[in-house]
Amino acid sequence: MSVPHRVAVLALDGVVALDLGTPAQVFGAARTDDGVPLYLVATCTPGGQPVRSSAGFQVLPDHGLELLDTTDTVIVPGIHSGPALLDGTVAVEVADALRAAYDRGARVMSICTGAFTLAAAGLLDGRPATTHWAYAPRFRRLHPRVRLDPDVLFVDDGRLLTSAGVAAGIDLCLHVVRTDHGSAAANRAARRCVVPPWRDGGQAQYIERPVPRGTDHGTAATREWARQRLHEPVALREMAAHARMSVRTFTRHFRSETGLSPAQWLLQQRTEYARVLLETTDLSVDRIARDTGFGTTAALRQHFHARVGVAPTAYRRTFRRPSPVPADLGVVAPGRPDVSELSTATTA
Repeated sequence: MSVPHRVAVLALDGVVALDLGTPAQVFGAARTDDGVPLYLVATCTPGGQPVRSSAGFQVLPDHGLELLDTTDTVIVPGIHSGPALLDGTVAVEVADALRAAYDRGARVMSICTGAFTLAAAGLLDGRPATTHWAYAPRFRRLHPRVRLDPDVLFVDDGRLLTSAGVAAGIDLCLHVVRTDHGSAAANRAARRCVVPPWRDGGQAQYIERPVPRGTDHGTAATREWARQRLHEPVALREMAAHARMSVRTFTRHFRSETGLSPAQWLLQQRTEYARVLLETTDLSVDRIARDTGFGTTAALRQHFHARVGVAPTAYRRTFRRPSPVPADLGVVAPGRPDVSELSTATTA
């Protein structure tokens, strides 16, 4: 039996309480079909000393920074206060420990304002990253060399990953489970945590903006209608007509609600459905291209590679599981997308 993946959560003074608990909750819920844990999560602080949280309690860890010397993944939760937020600096021993972990091959991640700590340690210079949208102006001022994208839920840049604010840490952790062990394991973990496996759009939809969003004129029903027709051509004018709006009004409402244009959203949904079929069926890539609405293998290959980073065949070799798909996964026959799996997709 393989050894569970070791995860270290580095809590600094002012740690955001939800961010601190997210990795243990999500990774703790990730298990094999037989219930064997896929990850072991431990918490550390500088010197193994207690640190204050944003919720009015202290965190008493079991480990000091030496934990970062042996773990496979290091996660830095967000912080509510401290020098990383004020002047863009971090304690030397923390920066050294993070850089050493990355240099030896560990995956390093941040949740929310934890990106300030990674940037202060010099790990994000010249790289794409994200953080809570409300802190984006400050982040850009303190770390102009980082290619910040405040509109997405998370950024996966190989062994450096960053998430947007607060609950986006759940999205990032589920993405890591999906990357490590496939959609089935991620979906099981999501169900145990009572959260969607992935969410529509990016954090742009949560940014404060003076756009009225009346419940009588939303696009949720039309998105559900379109998900059931991913195997068919779905034109913008058809979506607008279903929502009983003009194309212009529909597009405005759609972007406000999802953070994406209708075309971007459709591509995202088709790609995620292709991932499910590649992992859980033996259908040919050509058939999957048709069943997901891409039409041709070339179109599927182009869009899949642009979003996932590998070709469909390479993805299947990595994630295809030989065992039958459990009934509770809800994978249905080609041409009828499983909306329970596709209802929430993440922009990265």
